[in-house]
Amino acid sequence: MPEKEPQVTFIDRRKISSDGEIRPEAAEMRKESAATNAVPPQTPPPASAPKPPAVEAAAPADAATDEQPAGPTREETEQSHAAYRETTDQIDNMLREKSPEAARMGPVGFEHLVQSMYMTAMMALGAGTQPGEKPRIDLMGARQTIDLLAVLDEKTKGNLTADEQRLLESALFELRMTFLEITNAIARQAANPPQGKPQPKRS
Repeated sequence: MPEKEPQVTFIDRRKISSDGEIRPEAAEMRKESAATNAVPPQTPPPASAPKPPAVEAAAPADAATDEQPAGPTREETEQSHAAYRETTDQIDNMLREKSPEAARMGPVGFEHLVQSMYMTAMMALGAGTQPGEKPRIDLMGARQTIDLLAVLDEKTKGNLTADEQRLLESALFELRMTFLEITNAIARQAANPPQGKPQPKRS
C-alpha cells in the first residue's frame, strides 16, 4: 500500500500582500494592540486631596566650604589678651628676681616692629658678617621682608605719628638702596668673572 505524502500547511503571516495592500488580518491585529496598550486618561486628584510635601533643593556642597570660619568674639579676644598679659608679667617678675640689675622690658611699640624687620632684612643682605668670613646673602628672604615693610607702610597711612612714619620710610629707603647695590654688584661679577692666574709656559 503506497505511503501518503506528508501534508504541509503554510500560514501567510505577512502584514502586506503581494499587491502592496495591508491585509485585513493585520489591520485587525493593529487595532487590538492599540486598544490593549492605550494609556488610560489620568483623572485629576480631588481638591481635598493633600498636596505632596515640597522637596527643598539641597545646597551645593561647595557653598559650605567657601565660607570663612568665624573669628573669635570680642569677649574671647579680651580674655586671651588678659591671660597673655598676666603670663608676661609673671615672667618679668621671675627675671627681675634672678637679675635685679637687668632692665625691665617695656611694652612693644611700632618702632620695635620696624627695627626688627629692618634687622632681619639687613642680615639677609649680609650684614653682621664676621671679618674674614664670606657673607651669606639671601636675596629672596631680604626681598620678602622689604615687601612686607612696604605693605605695612601702605596699610598704616594716616594712622602713624610723624616720627613713626619717618622711621618706616627711612628703613625702607636704606633697605631698598642696599638691595640694589648688592644685586648690581652680583650682576657685574657675573658679567666679568675673575680671570685665573696665567699658567707658566713649560719649555
